[in-house]
Amino acid sequence: MSKKRIVIALGHDALGTTVLEQWNATKRTAVAVAEFIGQDYQVVITHSNGPQVGMIHTALSEFYQNHPDYTPTPMSVCSAMSQGYIGYDLQQAIRSELVGRGIYKPVSTVLTQVTVDPYDEAFYKPTKIIGRILTEEEAEAEEAKGNHTVKVEGGFRRIVAAPKPMEIVEIDAIKALCDADQVVIAAGGGGIPVLTQDNKLKGASAVVEKDTAAGLLASELDADMLVILTSVTKVCKNFGQADEEPLDYISVAEAKKMLAAGEFGATDMAPKIQAAIDYIGDSAIRKVLITKLSDAGNAVGGQTGTMIGK
Repeated sequence: MSKKRIVIALGHDALGTTVLEQWNATKRTAVAVAEFIGQDYQVVITHSNGPQVGMIHTALSEFYQNHPDYTPTPMSVCSAMSQGYIGYDLQQAIRSELVGRGIYKPVSTVLTQVTVDPYDEAFYKPTKIIGRILTEEEAEAEEAKGNHTVKVEGGFRRIVAAPKPMEIVEIDAIKALCDADQVVIAAGGGGIPVLTQDNKLKGASAVVEKDTAAGLLASELDADMLVILTSVTKVCKNFGQADEEPLDYISVAEAKKMLAAGEFGATDMAPKIQAAIDYIGDSAIRKVLITKLSDAGNAVGGQTGTMIGK
């Protein structure tokens, strides 16, 4: 009998922000991932990259400011760098945790691109904030280059589009590694957004919502379950209010109604619920588990977390 395949989407809590935080966080994350592998699941991992790609973009922008003879670094390159940086720490931590448990299994990171539609409405309405705070003069310079900025406390920050991913370019390589029963880290940070131009791929000045990409990855791998590890133990109705109600199970139909009613935070839980809805689709088999990283061990056994299904 073939193993059940799951895609685990790691949020910010699983990675930290600084170099030291990430190094320590990935060791804790490796324990949660190993729990799933130890129960004989075939695991594919994807992750967020917000603080990391912002750090890389800021550092390279500062470098360009001081060394104008160098070329500015595109967002797509910063995204690629963040995938390698995070993948490296995750590979090291997961491998060490598995070996410590007597499990000898290769762990690989696939530098992953995702195609996006150049006419996606998101390109006309950029919303994702990146990089450091800019002065008004710097913001005007960014606008003059065709970039977009938004006023924030203390100055301005650059904003980029967050288009919907259409296809995962390296999906065949990811499938091959999965079929070889390797642990795979892929589509980190939502993947590197690229535009198809004839027979070429060109990096887009954008970022992809990692939960949306996680759902697409799970779909293209025909995974049995998508596990979204976040900062809360369960999805809650009336979150943060006096009548907050933790939910053990939500049907897809219920999830659609609650999403349409604005029940979930637009920038945190809503993208996760939408990813769950898109991934499950009409399937009577696929499931989505949403829970806290530290509760993953119990969640895999059904003791906690929120399950979404038909």
